[in-house]
Amino acid sequence: MKTLNQYQFWFVVGSQHLYGPDVLKTVDTHARIMTEGFNAAHQIPCPVKYAGTVTTLDEVTRVMEEANHAADCAGVITWMHTFSPSKMWVRGLGLLNKPYLHLNTQFNRNIPFDTIDMDYMNLNQSAHGDREHGFIAARLRKPRKVIAGYWEEDRMLARIGGWMRSAVGAAVSRTLKVARFGDNMREVAVTEGDKVEAQRQFGWSVNTWGIGELAARVNAVTEAQIDAKMAEYAEKYTMDTDQVDHVRYQARMEMALDTFLQEGGFGAYTDTFEDLHGLAQLPGLATQNLMSRGYGFGAEGDWKSAAILRVMKAMTQDLPGGATFMEDYTYHLEAGRERVLGAHMLEICPSIADGKASIHVDPLGIGGKEAPARLVFDGKAGEAILVTLIDLGDRFRMIVHDIRAEKPMQDMPKLPVARVMWEPMPDLGTGSECWIHAGGAHHSILSYDLTAAEMRDFAEMMGIEFIHIHRGSTVDDLKQTLLVNDLVWKLRY
Repeated sequence: MKTLNQYQFWFVVGSQHLYGPDVLKTVDTHARIMTEGFNAAHQIPCPVKYAGTVTTLDEVTRVMEEANHAADCAGVITWMHTFSPSKMWVRGLGLLNKPYLHLNTQFNRNIPFDTIDMDYMNLNQSAHGDREHGFIAARLRKPRKVIAGYWEEDRMLARIGGWMRSAVGAAVSRTLKVARFGDNMREVAVTEGDKVEAQRQFGWSVNTWGIGELAARVNAVTEAQIDAKMAEYAEKYTMDTDQVDHVRYQARMEMALDTFLQEGGFGAYTDTFEDLHGLAQLPGLATQNLMSRGYGFGAEGDWKSAAILRVMKAMTQDLPGGATFMEDYTYHLEAGRERVLGAHMLEICPSIADGKASIHVDPLGIGGKEAPARLVFDGKAGEAILVTLIDLGDRFRMIVHDIRAEKPMQDMPKLPVARVMWEPMPDLGTGSECWIHAGGAHHSILSYDLTAAEMRDFAEMMGIEFIHIHRGSTVDDLKQTLLVNDLVWKLRY
């Protein structure tokens, strides 16, 4: 799996020959200074490569073609230092198939009121050069992000960095392979979906392997391999059980899963408690530890959640908050303190733990297998989002719900699972009604690091519908949005 710094973003600056060679030299100098500034900024997660100042149709076309074919190029950033006649961009932008960000900025922050002259005006024309550039992208109906402001400001750098993370998510998505061990949980609708359309839309290759193949790999793991994994567990987690043999079995399963996933180039996988033939336990601790290392996972055969989790893990690689597979499990409906308790049987990623997670062994109650070892912890407090992806038959819809996670109101000593308590925005009743009207699944991905802005950018890059439930949402507004979207998507496709 590639790291963030293995992706590049190409910075392409627009100008023309009308103003003479000295202006072009200055434009080039300014572009190099800006590139250095971007690369020095802590908000920018990936390297920026200055791809040159383009002044002709052929130069624009060449750089866009090169960006398309550069495996490490995750997106293109354009900016017009001077006026750059946009007809020369038509062919190149038409060919571009990477995420595209248009910056509307200026090298100098302020107007030099005492010395400004026509030379300054000819050089610093972003205010209308970017409008010319914006027109042609609109005329071409070219999907893109537009960010306006001063290029050195923290807020603008943060927005550029957020878009970059979305573009990395798109790059990961387009080459993602998902392994399904067994099928979906029987009779469940929302975890189903069109895998062919998902490969066309997102790039995901989703295929099934029999659980027997995994079981054979589990049985082939050596005691020395298990010992090494147990040492890792001892360093990362607190052992809160004397049933060490159950923990060792999870270590055995993790080694088998990890080997299978690495050999096949998979970034995500699913399993189901209804298909465990040949396994003694449902993967719990094994899956939790694999998620903490960046793998995507979906329970009960939920390949869409597995894929989205892998994408979001890639987007948040160097951030501290964490991301995990999640399920709305049960409500606390005390008046004025309405909350959701999120959890799952076993598979919550310890990246979101508030403190050190503990290893427990307790009966699962379903699946007919021995008690699996799992990590138990409370999630962190803080602003977060829930993300779900559903297949509506004619399109995919991403739903993002803003939440505020918090410390549980009381201890839950008899609940042996990892869990998070949260307040949905704008409140539990409105938020839940909006989620249900939108068709949101019972599975989601929770992230403390991403916001709806990054997920919206990703959805636009993928060409899918996006719904955001937030502090200002109302059921009536949401229903109106869904109605309009239905009409738009019917006309669009």
